[in-house]
Amino acid sequence: MSSRTRTRAVKTAAGVHTVRIPRQRGRRSDPFVIVVPERPSLTREALGFVGRTLWRFRRALAPTALAVLAWPVTAVLHVIGWWSGLVLAPAALVPALWVLLMQRRRPVSGSVLGWRIGLAVLATLAAAWLALAAGFGPLAGPLALLWLLTLIAAQTTWFFVRPSR
Repeated sequence: MSSRTRTRAVKTAAGVHTVRIPRQRGRRSDPFVIVVPERPSLTREALGFVGRTLWRFRRALAPTALAVLAWPVTAVLHVIGWWSGLVLAPAALVPALWVLLMQRRRPVSGSVLGWRIGLAVLATLAAAWLALAAGFGPLAGPLALLWLLTLIAAQTTWFFVRPSR
């Protein structure tokens, strides 16, 4: 071990690493202390656990992440201008047009048609919420409840639709 890192007269507890910094000469001779915690705090451990869990299930939580991201986006759009809701309003018609186009190109019936209509209704609801939240603010009236119900429906649908490993 180098003589610079080995302590000479100071007794420390087991597991504690002590580093001796040689005396600085010249104008910058002020002493300084470097503190390196040996163990992370309980808060750091809890946040690390939550972060690792969210990262592990990131694909399963994609609708939740998009829904949570929609809040600040619509808040910023609302602050920029109420007219941004009018710009986003035609996006609510896109899922219905998609169902009509798909039914014309590849006609289906039964459960596939039910899934198409259900997903189109869910996407229409999400796009309508996005336009209304951008126009009136994400917390206006029943928009928070509509957001929550749409989030629950999207997350539940995603649980059944997404490919699993």
